[in-house]
Amino acid sequence: MAPKEFPSLPDERLKEIVHQLTQYGLANGLIMYPPAPFLENQPVLAPVTLFPTPFPREEFNKSLQIQKIYNKLYANIVAEQKWLTNVIEQLSQHDVEFTGRLWKSFLNAKQEGIPQNLSLALTRSDYMFDEISQEIKQVEYNTVSVSFGGLSHKVGSAHTYLNQLGLYSSFGSERYYTDNEIPISESDKRLADGLFSGVEYYNKEYLNGENKSIVLVVVQPDERNAFDQRALEYHLLNNYGVVSKRVNLPDVLKSIKIDSHSKRLYYQNWEVSVVYYRSAYSPAEFDSPDTWECRTVLESSMAIKCPSLLTQLSGSKKIQQLLTSHEILSKFIDQAEIKQIETSFCDIYPLDNSVNGKIAKKLAFEKPQNFVLKPQREGGGNNIYKEDIPEFLNSIPEDEWEAYILMDLIHPTIHKNLILRNGEILTDGIVSELGVFGSYLFNEKTGEILDNQVLGHLLRSKTSTSNEGGVAAGFGCVDNPYLY
Repeated sequence: MAPKEFPSLPDERLKEIVHQLTQYGLANGLIMYPPAPFLENQPVLAPVTLFPTPFPREEFNKSLQIQKIYNKLYANIVAEQKWLTNVIEQLSQHDVEFTGRLWKSFLNAKQEGIPQNLSLALTRSDYMFDEISQEIKQVEYNTVSVSFGGLSHKVGSAHTYLNQLGLYSSFGSERYYTDNEIPISESDKRLADGLFSGVEYYNKEYLNGENKSIVLVVVQPDERNAFDQRALEYHLLNNYGVVSKRVNLPDVLKSIKIDSHSKRLYYQNWEVSVVYYRSAYSPAEFDSPDTWECRTVLESSMAIKCPSLLTQLSGSKKIQQLLTSHEILSKFIDQAEIKQIETSFCDIYPLDNSVNGKIAKKLAFEKPQNFVLKPQREGGGNNIYKEDIPEFLNSIPEDEWEAYILMDLIHPTIHKNLILRNGEILTDGIVSELGVFGSYLFNEKTGEILDNQVLGHLLRSKTSTSNEGGVAAGFGCVDNPYLY
């Protein structure tokens, strides 16, 4: 079934949509801070689309249905520590400045002693709908600091509000979309549910079931996306009575105490049950020795980490590349589960001296227009696309190429939606990426999964002329699907 066309509306109606969307967004927390320097009392409307963007209902439902399998897969990868650590140790030799230092932090923590076997992951599996295969294809699986779950609900609500006002209809008095065509994500509440699964376990295990512990949220200084994060904190408090305390990554060591005997973690005399990282995913954040030591120190405490170092490292692009091998995938999930997720895979190549690596090196120079080159990074603005790939590879030593993967480009539909950013309407057309949030609480030693949840969706879009898509990085916007 083909989707409806975007509403064709006069300029006066578009102005009214912008007015209503702006005030609804500001009134309901669809906001973030502008680029620094900014004043704390002057947030702005987050970049957002004027209309919901078409997405096939069947593929949307599929993305939700397979999330628990992906959660189980990555939990099992961490539990298979010998395999994972062998991969990461090799990778750390080529990506020295980030994977290498995360790996060293883990080794230091292991030497110090890691008393907590449980790990909590809040994750997001990202997909694009590929026009050629007519299926969703996975862009990446994120295991640290997944963002915009707090704003996704607000975008769906905003589009629903505009639809209810009749602003999408050429008549101005009826709804253009039916109620079930605009799904509203509950990811703000559900991500808080995921965090609480760790808090609840810790309280039962160490505090006789009393709800006295807190979540320590480790954030970046001058965080632009604070309101997205705060939505989860407020739901934790309102729904479960759990307090969250925020601390900047560089300030962690001078703000915490660890009991030398019990290894329990304390912040301002509050006992910490879960350390929740909304930071620590980029080398730029670790600009002092204390920040690296912080990862080791927190890992060596009794608090449950979200994520632990191994859980974060399991989300590396190298792991994603290796999982495209059916043989390797079979180590972690059964054949029925593989059948459900493998159609979402893209072809991904290593850039090493293996047979596939040699093929990839040839393709990177002979047919670069078909590929994207990805480092072991998160957060947007890191990838190298198409014709820029040969020049980039020639600019670095060949022994550093193994820090990258070469991935087939996905071919998304270009939609004629409009983006509202800083009061300006962008008309270049957009491409979209669907994210599905999940959480899993599991034992890293045994692989036992104590809790496995699907936590809602997010749609992010960017202008079709932009390769990168990070919203906070300045490339994209938050959006919501119209299901057809």
